[in-house]
Amino acid sequence: MAGTVSAAEAAKFGAFADRWWDPGGPMRPLHRMNALRTGWIARRIEAEGMAWRGLALLDVGCGGGLAAEAFARRGAAVTGIDASAEAIGAARRHAERSGLAIDYRVAAPEDLAAEGALFDVVLALEVIEHVADRAAFLAALAALARPGGLVFLSTVNRTARSFLLAKLGAEYLLRLLPVGTHDWRGFVTPAELTRGLRRAGLAVTHSTGMTMNPLTGQWRESRDLAVNYLVAARRGDGIGA
Repeated sequence: MAGTVSAAEAAKFGAFADRWWDPGGPMRPLHRMNALRTGWIARRIEAEGMAWRGLALLDVGCGGGLAAEAFARRGAAVTGIDASAEAIGAARRHAERSGLAIDYRVAAPEDLAAEGALFDVVLALEVIEHVADRAAFLAALAALARPGGLVFLSTVNRTARSFLLAKLGAEYLLRLLPVGTHDWRGFVTPAELTRGLRRAGLAVTHSTGMTMNPLTGQWRESRDLAVNYLVAARRGDGIGA
């Protein structure tokens, strides 16, 4: 699949698909992070006065569906897309077992944008650091949001501390993630992300840090954006305006 997708990255995460829902498996940090990131996003959505019932939400790079299922349970009409057929297969199987109706597709965001699809909320959680073309990826997210719609991203900052904690610590010392999960050079600073979103026609409205306790593995919201962080943005009336 051409465009924003890195085939190597898609294959890497597809290899974990059969253990995506194992809370002690290779996706363990995502399981532990999920309540914090989805809770923060939910509060931003509710603060906008958006009703969950009928809310059109797209989860880009949904993997096995951890975030997608959390929002489907709140009542949103969720579409999840991923470049990995293996991950989408795992997501579909888990949603079916859970009695959740989620529209999962093997696709890139530019594929849906080309179809003219629009959503009230667009998510890209722990994805942008793995894409082939960051500017094109952000442009596709913006194109998928309705005018006035919300776009949320979570990613890892590119700092010395993130190299020590999110790369060396998480992959080599604590073994929280499989070795090779991240390339520190692909991490994105908040300033870079803000500029990229602005160029795509999206204005950042909120941000927060996410901090993990290395002893307990528990995550909490923080003012510290030096490692993991979340960003909320809004689409203006005209893309690129």
